[in-house]
Amino acid sequence: MLRWLIGGGREPQGLAEKSPLQTIGEEQTQNPYTELLVLKAHHDIVRFLVELDDYRFASAGDDGIIFVWNAQTGEKLLELNGHTQKITAIITFPSLESCEEKRQLILTASADRTVIVWDSDTGRQVQRISCFQSTVKCLTVLQRLDVWLSGGNDLCVWNRKSDLLCKTSYLSDTGISALVEIPKNCVVAAAGKELIIFRLVAPTEVSLEWDILEVKRLLDHQDNILSLINVNDLSFVTGSHIGELIIWDALDWTVQAYERNFWDPSPQLDTQQEIKLCQKSNDISIHHFTCDEENVFAAVGRGLYVYNLQMKRVIACQKTAHDSNVLHIAKLPNRQLISCSEDGSVRIWELREKQQLAAEPVPTGFFNMWGFGRVNKQAHQPVKKQQENATSYSLELIGDLIGHSSSVEVFLYFEDHGLVTCSADHLIILWKNGERESRLRSLRLFQKLEENGDLHLAL
Repeated sequence: MLRWLIGGGREPQGLAEKSPLQTIGEEQTQNPYTELLVLKAHHDIVRFLVELDDYRFASAGDDGIIFVWNAQTGEKLLELNGHTQKITAIITFPSLESCEEKRQLILTASADRTVIVWDSDTGRQVQRISCFQSTVKCLTVLQRLDVWLSGGNDLCVWNRKSDLLCKTSYLSDTGISALVEIPKNCVVAAAGKELIIFRLVAPTEVSLEWDILEVKRLLDHQDNILSLINVNDLSFVTGSHIGELIIWDALDWTVQAYERNFWDPSPQLDTQQEIKLCQKSNDISIHHFTCDEENVFAAVGRGLYVYNLQMKRVIACQKTAHDSNVLHIAKLPNRQLISCSEDGSVRIWELREKQQLAAEPVPTGFFNMWGFGRVNKQAHQPVKKQQENATSYSLELIGDLIGHSSSVEVFLYFEDHGLVTCSADHLIILWKNGERESRLRSLRLFQKLEENGDLHLAL
């Protein structure tokens, strides 16, 4: 298999040269992405990709420009200009199913303290909002209520026409970095170390005004929250800079599971060990989550961890999945996982069952798998017996896509059109399934021959 290098390859960073990084040969038989298409339009770091429909996506980044692309052909369809500084958030706002006019909107926030609403079909600027006192860092849509929210130093609620319905008072200098919808007309906002639960009050016969109320603050994290996603209708998960993973009940906002690295700087650790642990503090930052019905997949430092929701423990890990921090992960069909990293690579993994030795103890804690902290021997013994007949898993590397020369920020997966990646090298790459593209080219050729009346001669 081709190992693509465009404008330079992946360089080891920091201690990467000594890391036990899993590698794969040139013959990547399980990797379908054997063709690529490079898209050049941006003039700075490309940080965002958002899917518009089955064949279109939008890209945005530090040049303040939004481009709309055809995911199959790589054709640039639209160029949206309006921001004067880098894009800080982007989201789509689909029309309601009951609405006759099917018009999807694109919302973009920028460091220029504006939010612009765009028509995704024409590229027309529908609305420009410039009343913000700080940069909007995140956007989210509550489709059921047909409203959208902007988060910065305060939280604002807007309708489809971009009328301000209500807003909170000033929250914090840190500002809201992430928002997700939870049941009971509530949203949870990450602001520094805190999670803030807000309830949205829609108009009624008694009150015709919208309102947003702060219901509760959750203070269980000890450091800044870097990642926040919904697991399902009943729970959500957060991850912090110091490696705290907390799974929350979405109905009563209590902690369902709590895992973290308890490093105990006891006298038994010598100075060199203390220095080594301190230097690797960034290795435990949880940068991103994805999940399915059974597991939460966590990008932790340079590694990947699979946390089983039912067993409430890690069932598989790759401690050094990349040479540098993993920035984004996504679950694919067939128990596959894709990850991208600051090292410029995109890697494909498969979650496989493996035979576990009866005498092999399984770590009880999430971050005990790093070997940090001390393990209680008595606690280990019953766990060992429970796990003797249990299935264990491993993450096996089945594909390594090297085409970017700098940090890969995020990616999109299209079932029919392949993988889209964007990078600090200003490039977007479409990774194509080689076999599928070959079949499509053959089909188009036969169709052309048939149209020209040459098919009988060719046969």
